Amino acid sequence: MTLDLVTIPCRTDNYAYLVHDVSSGRTAVIDVPDAAPVATALAARGWTLTDILITHHHGDHIDGVEALRAATGARVVGAAADAHRLPRLDLAVSDGMTFPFGARMVRVIEVPGHTLGHVAYHLPDGALAFTADSLMAGGCGRLFEGTPAQMWSSLGKLAALPPETLICSGHEYTTANLAFAVTLDPQNPALQTRIAAVAAARAANRPTVPSSLSLELATNPFLRADSAALRAAVRMPDAPTAAVFAEIRARKDRF
Repeated sequence: MTLDLVTIPCRTDNYAYLVHDVSSGRTAVIDVPDAAPVATALAARGWTLTDILITHHHGDHIDGVEALRAATGARVVGAAADAHRLPRLDLAVSDGMTFPFGARMVRVIEVPGHTLGHVAYHLPDGALAFTADSLMAGGCGRLFEGTPAQMWSSLGKLAALPPETLICSGHEYTTANLAFAVTLDPQNPALQTRIAAVAAARAANRPTVPSSLSLELATNPFLRADSAALRAAVRMPDAPTAAVFAEIRARKDRF
């Protein structure tokens, strides 16, 4: 069974994703900043949209949902806890719930922090996780509603996925995220290699997402708050890991 993944640039720095299950013909989009780029990508491939998966309520992730629903009749899926500020949901989901996508199952992971109702979608059979503004390439989302402890817990859930999982995040923020990361972790060779690769990708106007979870575990400071190098960098060698994470997030906010 084959899954096709398409990364769709939207607006100035957003991404939507198409996932097409070849065996069943079902096609899902994860987040819809704008309907037009998604519709164009669908038409170019001759795919029919069947599912719209929403990660959180921010306008730059949902503004195109209603237009795509009207055009395709696709099922809209989102967090039950956030139903009051999402487009009308055909399927309201919560942490640990699974639902079918063709012959595969999608698992819902609640990841509060960026917003309280943020969810991620994990397709174990396809080694894909759609994390939007929770775990991001080289970073994590700003804490608009949740606490550092909530976000650290959320990132822990995602970090526990198989290392080969592709992390499909919601923005082209990687260059800025890694510019911050290297201020804390300058001796990390994996980070130096990643910075060079990202610079080359952006020079060629290629997306830097998705990224592998193994790469995030090696280079993303927000997943490495328990490492000796990061603890030393923020001068908190013996502090609780959640407190180290909070300090890293505070420093990124000021960066």
